Amino acid sequence: MLKKNLYIIILILFLAPSMVRAQQPSVYQVTKMSFSSGPYSEISPVMTDKGIVFCSDRRTSGIKNRTTFEGERLYSIFIAEKKDTSDWSRPEEIKSERSLLFNNGPLCFSPDGSIVYFTSEVETGKITRKKNFVNHSGIFIADYNGTLLSSVRPFPYNNPQYETGHPSVSRDGKFLFFASDMPGGQGGSDLYYCEWINGQWSTPVNLGARVNSSSSEIYPFMHPSGRLYFSSNRTGGKGRMDVYYTMLTLGSWDTPSLLPEPINSPSDDFAFVADENLQTGYFSSNRARSDDIYQFASTIIRKSACDTLVENNYCYEFLEENAVKWDTLPFRYEWKFGDGERGIGATVEHCYQGPGQYLVQLDVVNLVTKEVMYNEKTINLIVTDVEQPYISSPSQGAVSQRMRFSADSTNLPGWNIDRYYWNFGDETIAIGKEVDKTYLRPGTYNIQLIVSTAPEPGGIVREACVSKNIIIVR
Repeated sequence: MLKKNLYIIILILFLAPSMVRAQQPSVYQVTKMSFSSGPYSEISPVMTDKGIVFCSDRRTSGIKNRTTFEGERLYSIFIAEKKDTSDWSRPEEIKSERSLLFNNGPLCFSPDGSIVYFTSEVETGKITRKKNFVNHSGIFIADYNGTLLSSVRPFPYNNPQYETGHPSVSRDGKFLFFASDMPGGQGGSDLYYCEWINGQWSTPVNLGARVNSSSSEIYPFMHPSGRLYFSSNRTGGKGRMDVYYTMLTLGSWDTPSLLPEPINSPSDDFAFVADENLQTGYFSSNRARSDDIYQFASTIIRKSACDTLVENNYCYEFLEENAVKWDTLPFRYEWKFGDGERGIGATVEHCYQGPGQYLVQLDVVNLVTKEVMYNEKTINLIVTDVEQPYISSPSQGAVSQRMRFSADSTNLPGWNIDRYYWNFGDETIAIGKEVDKTYLRPGTYNIQLIVSTAPEPGGIVREACVSKNIIIVR
């Protein structure tokens, strides 16, 4: 079984750490799961329709612990079913033919849930009883009927000379990600993937130096969004083991991003999983001394109904309708737009600099008699901004470019706006009328600006949302 240091059994929307200046509130709420026991360890949660499947070295009977030949408690697979929004059933063991003498887990499920990929020891014979024998981990595949693992078979790339484990299958079932310290890697343990081709798994491919480091990368989790989450003890984290994520962009893996607190902490944080919308999920941590499973819930606000920003238009067309009647007579139409500008023609266009009240006047000159008909037409034109929150920002930027986002041009008459909330479309947020933002990955991002008022009489809070797309290039 691959552990936090890969060799010892004793043993995170999802926010890109893109730079956001201005007030940055916490984007997660974290709670310890009720079934996480004090003296034992619970790790590697997997989300299912029924609840959570996880690994634990807890007792499976009230008589004694199950241990390895070295006396270390064995990890088994358990399922805790969700009764309601806050209550969970007593965890029940999911047994296999390996449960009695060997570790079971970490694990993952095939897309249809009928197959389980799990970590366990490679060797099972008498050699495992020899003193000082090191039994390395491998990946095993089993059929799952909801209560038992059966027909266990080994992953073809297991090897008794090194560790292989922590499987994660992609949503479409075409890719299997795992961790291994096989020769030729970047560090202590690297992440690899295999592709399902012609009914079998292809030769493992190392994810490369962009993802793997000279330290250890373990516990991969391929999210349906294409994000690959994993844990690493590399330098630059918040603690000893931290949760990162990367994505494949134009055929290359992005530089991994560190998840923020409170998912990462000064302790070991690992085995991160999340739901499809990245709104909730689970991870393991020893922040309370023993390894426990924690649930996180995103506090990020993302509106499903949000108006598209309408750009203010200060351009108008002015027409003298009688010009059609007099089109055989030589007249000149002279317009004064009320802002110091003039125009000539039966039909003219003019763009104002901004909102205001303008007196538009038309003088008509008879070119034969030279007679001037002053103020043949007058228009009292009121130019206003669209009533909406307003996003002032570039429409395009580059990776690592610092950009300014402002809500100064928001036009909501009568609103006592108390908060300007920015959702930048990459699971980063900011609060403030004017904020700075730096994107770390190319792509098209949909920005939402949500403004809300202070409570009005009766406790009513008014809220409005606008969105705008921005393109980020390398």
